[in-house]
Amino acid sequence: MSDEPQTDGPAEQPLERPVRRDKPDKPRDAEKPDRGRTPRGEEKRDRRERSRDEGADGGGRGSRSDDEDPDDAAGQDGEKDKEKEKDKEREREKERERAAGRFKEHTRDPLAEEESEDGTTDLAAAARTRRATRQLFDVGRDFTSFDHNYFRTAHIGDVNLLLDSRRSGAAMRSGPVPDEELRRLRRIHVEPQGYVQLRHALRARRLLVLGAAPGTGRTSTALSLLDEVTTRAPHGSGAQPASGHRVRRVGPDDGVRQLAASLGESRGEEDEEGRPGGGFLLEVSLTRPGTLPPAEMDLDELAAALDRHDAFAVVVVSVGAAANPLLAGRYGMLCPPAPTQELLRTRLRERLERHAATSPRGEDARPDDLLARAEALADRDDVKDAVGLKDLRPAEAELLASLLAGHVLGDVSQEALLSGCRSLAAAQAQEWFAGVDRALTAPAAEPDGKTARPGTATLFHPVAFRIALAVLGGAPHSAVASAAHLLTWELSVQCDPDNTPARPLFCDDPDADLALSRAELTDGTVEVAGAEVPARLIWYRGSALPSAVLAELWDRHFPTRAPVMRWLRLLADDPRPQVWMRAAVAAGELCVRDFDHGYTELVRPLAEAPTPLRRIFAATTLDQAARHASHRGAVHRLVGEWSRHGTTRLRWTAAMALGYGNAAATTDDTLDALARIGSHGDGDQLAVASFNVVRLLALPDAPRVLSRMAEWTHHKRERYQDMGLVTTVRLALTTVEEVLTDDPDSPLADRGDWPLPLALAADRPALVGPMADLMWTALNTARSKDVAMDALETLLRSAVRKDGTEWTRPGLAALLPALATEEYDRRRLDWLLRRMMNDPEKPLPDARARDLWRLAVAPRRPARQEPSRQDPSRQDSTRQDPSRREPSRGGPPRQEPDRGGPPRRERSRREGTREEERHG
Repeated sequence: MSDEPQTDGPAEQPLERPVRRDKPDKPRDAEKPDRGRTPRGEEKRDRRERSRDEGADGGGRGSRSDDEDPDDAAGQDGEKDKEKEKDKEREREKERERAAGRFKEHTRDPLAEEESEDGTTDLAAAARTRRATRQLFDVGRDFTSFDHNYFRTAHIGDVNLLLDSRRSGAAMRSGPVPDEELRRLRRIHVEPQGYVQLRHALRARRLLVLGAAPGTGRTSTALSLLDEVTTRAPHGSGAQPASGHRVRRVGPDDGVRQLAASLGESRGEEDEEGRPGGGFLLEVSLTRPGTLPPAEMDLDELAAALDRHDAFAVVVVSVGAAANPLLAGRYGMLCPPAPTQELLRTRLRERLERHAATSPRGEDARPDDLLARAEALADRDDVKDAVGLKDLRPAEAELLASLLAGHVLGDVSQEALLSGCRSLAAAQAQEWFAGVDRALTAPAAEPDGKTARPGTATLFHPVAFRIALAVLGGAPHSAVASAAHLLTWELSVQCDPDNTPARPLFCDDPDADLALSRAELTDGTVEVAGAEVPARLIWYRGSALPSAVLAELWDRHFPTRAPVMRWLRLLADDPRPQVWMRAAVAAGELCVRDFDHGYTELVRPLAEAPTPLRRIFAATTLDQAARHASHRGAVHRLVGEWSRHGTTRLRWTAAMALGYGNAAATTDDTLDALARIGSHGDGDQLAVASFNVVRLLALPDAPRVLSRMAEWTHHKRERYQDMGLVTTVRLALTTVEEVLTDDPDSPLADRGDWPLPLALAADRPALVGPMADLMWTALNTARSKDVAMDALETLLRSAVRKDGTEWTRPGLAALLPALATEEYDRRRLDWLLRRMMNDPEKPLPDARARDLWRLAVAPRRPARQEPSRQDPSRQDSTRQDPSRREPSRGGPPRQEPDRGGPPRRERSRREGTREEERHG
């Protein structure tokens, strides 16, 4: 775009001529050397020189000699008056330039650092990130209603506690597995994928190290394997040992070596009935500090002892870095979880068949009919949303089957059913956090008398990863892993502040993190410097888990609040929108749990922070809290107080919170608060206030926002005028993706890279007139016309993309005719198109300029309505406006040199601004 000053070129030419003519020492023809000076002019010059000489000799400075020409004296007085007028005009011009400069400063990016325009915040990427978090924290799912007690008193009295995933391995003791339990296991066990390979491996090697996440059915799978390999007769034939138990549990304190030694001490020979040595189930916990996994030679020794006794053993371990050597050895295999649908169907059938067998209702209690009704109930949207888990584990399937069967049979109400379904995710979160650091409560004493807690980082990393995933779900795996390490450090320091936590650098296991956190990786994209690049995104396998994790963390583990708050403040400084925006939304959910604590420790400090990023973090946190009806009034009062009496930074934060549309009771209250902020003081908050007014235009109440903008532009106070003008220019410079926040189904969502006024013009024709009037006012106001003209040029250049495909042309077709309704408007558009065509850096093609011209002044009409070529009115208008002459189908005239400024202003039908009334 050309850098030439946009002044009224044609009007400036006659202004200089009288100035040169009135100067006595530089007459009109002074520039013509062939004519020379007139004698009278030379005489007057000589008289002036003599007068100056006499004054220098003592005649008095400025005194008039007796022989001075009166006409010459009058000419000097007139010259002084003209010089004064010129000085005043120059001063007014400088003031207009300063006003234009201040206006341009108000239209800068409000999210840039105050010290520099560099490092601006990518609000478009942040808005897209915020929309993505709706999948994690759905305000409609009021997770504050989770009832942990209901899970404890659920109607699952017939559930075998061994299959409950919430049984800790450390609490198990040695003992036989009752035959009754094995018989039930045969009926309800669902084989996971690869079960046959697991059975073949156990039979071939006598020993199997089975790795899986807790609660995935690994114990029931191990028992089922041992039951099969220790039974010589096929299942159902009735061949059972005469006495004793074929399968035994081995306590975790016994270990692999103790089990091998106990087998060596026994007789090692079969009894008279040919009963094999049996099977042994051993669960090894490797999460406690100082616990070492069994060595390979210990496993070999145990396998040899098992072979001598014709016995079998399954060692169950949790996947993770500590278990990797075991699972990578000759005895290790992974145990995938059982399929959810088959698990639930099996559990439902078992309960309904038992009920049908004892029910006296006959035909009404047929198992197949009840099963079909229960499965249809499980597929209902409200039930699936309440469960909030993609995959069910055996204990969860037990509970859900009991709830569904109870509701079908009339024993469980709808409210109790949904409450019990919600408790599944809450119970999983409770299991993840219960007693994690119990082993660290009694630290070991060192020889020097100090106490140390070794292995804190290794112990806390799985917990930190689950919290980081709850906060940043949907972000790249690398971002979640990095945040998890930061939180691991904070937790370790909080637990053992006297020692620096050590973290092994090469012991992370992404697969173990996924398994232990019920997470999954998906292929997606992430924005880097405005460009989308492929990335591996990580999510919880269940929409209910993020809120359940945060609720469990905040309500039941108060000592973790301090390190988590420090961690959130670190995330607030992360430059990546996919990190800080997700953290801000999660912080808002935490504030809902305890607003007093969240406001004191997080919101208020960040709201007064020196960096804009931290203040936006605080504003987003407040907006997320305001989405909950229980906290909406408190947020309204807080933001309103900041907009009236807050410091400069608090007003800035309040403006960003108001831009979301939830920080005030009504749209008028929101606009009133933004007007207070923008007009306060010297207008230093005008940029951020106007930007957030524009954000409100993406909401349904856009007509009211435009109406208030028009009121501001015609206000008697200049600060309010600037509020309306700056907001108008800001509107033209803002894209849809920067302001679209909540409704992904909005019609504007498909026009993310469109300028907002053109997207609104294309989708909501009723807004075209108000937007055109506002833009016209900005173009016809002295201090805003330059930036408004640049903004209009930006809109015009967006008609077609670089590759020639259509872009915003429908929006321009709706807006330009309303903006160029008068002769002066059309001549200004013609001048702007010429300037764009003559731009040395980005010249606008002639064909494209003609197309834009036709959109503005020659809209297409049906053929029957077009005037004939001989229409006198058309010919008259063409004669009156040469710029409308078209060589063929219409468009601006052929390219001509730029004359330096837009056409002079003429009378318009639109109402002028207060500034025009004062200054013209």
